[in-house]
Amino acid sequence: MWALDQPYVPRADRFLADTPLVLLAVLAVGAGTAAILVELAVLPRQAAGIAGVTAGHGALLATALAWARVGFAPRVIAVALIGLAAAASELGALGSLAYLGPALWVGFLSARGRLTSLGLGTPVSLARVTAGVLVGTGLSGHLLVSASRMLGVHVRVDHVPEALGAIAYDLGANVLAAECFFRGALFTRAERRWSFAAASTVATSAYVLRYLIDPLLPKSVELMVGAIFYLALLGAINCWLRSWSASLVPGLVSASIFFAAYRTLGAR
Repeated sequence: MWALDQPYVPRADRFLADTPLVLLAVLAVGAGTAAILVELAVLPRQAAGIAGVTAGHGALLATALAWARVGFAPRVIAVALIGLAAAASELGALGSLAYLGPALWVGFLSARGRLTSLGLGTPVSLARVTAGVLVGTGLSGHLLVSASRMLGVHVRVDHVPEALGAIAYDLGANVLAAECFFRGALFTRAERRWSFAAASTVATSAYVLRYLIDPLLPKSVELMVGAIFYLALLGAINCWLRSWSASLVPGLVSASIFFAAYRTLGAR
C-alpha cells in the first residue's frame, strides 16, 4: 500500500551518462604516444600536432555525439574526419579545406534528425540566426578595436591562403566541436537539472578552461586576460542563444564570425 500511495519519480540519468570513455582513452593514449615518439625522433614533429588536434577536438565532438545518443560508428567517423583534415592541413593551406569534412558530416547527421538534442536539425527562425550574426559582429568589432588600441595588435592578413585555412579549421574543428559539446551537450544537459545561471556558469567555465590549456594560445599576461574576457562573454551569450532559440545554429554563427575576426589579428 505504501508503494501505491507514493508518487513515482523517475530516476534522472547520471550527469556523465553515455560518455564514450573507451574512445576518449584511445584518443588520449594515441596523442601521448605520438608526443613520445616525436621526442624520440621516431616520428616527424608534425605528428604530435596532428594527434593533438585529433584527440582534442575529436574528444569534444565524439562526446557531444555520444550524449546525443548517436551510435559508435558515426562517432568514429567524425573523429577520423578530423584526423584526416589535420593531416591534410600539413600539406598546405589547400589541405585545410578537408576540415569541411567534419562539418559536412555533422550536417548530414543533423539532416537525418540524429542531433536534435544538441539543437541541430531543428527549425530555427531567421530572426534568431540574425541575432547570432549581430552577436558575432559586435564582439568581433570590439575585439579588433580593443586589440588595436590597447595591445598594439594590428588588423591585417599577411597570407590569405593561411588565413582561409585557419578559418576552415575553425569551421570544421575548433568552433564546431566546442559549440557542439559546450553549448549543445554540456549546457543543455546542465540546464535540464539546474537554473540557467548555474548551467551557463558550468558550460562557460569549461569552455574558457579548454582554451587556456590550449598550447596554441599566446601566453602573455595581457593576451591571456583578453582571451578570458572575450571567451567568457562569447560562451555566456551563446548559452543564452541556445536557450532562447532552442537551436545551436545562432551560436555556431556568432562563434564562427568571432574567430574569423580573430584570424585577422597580426603581430604587434
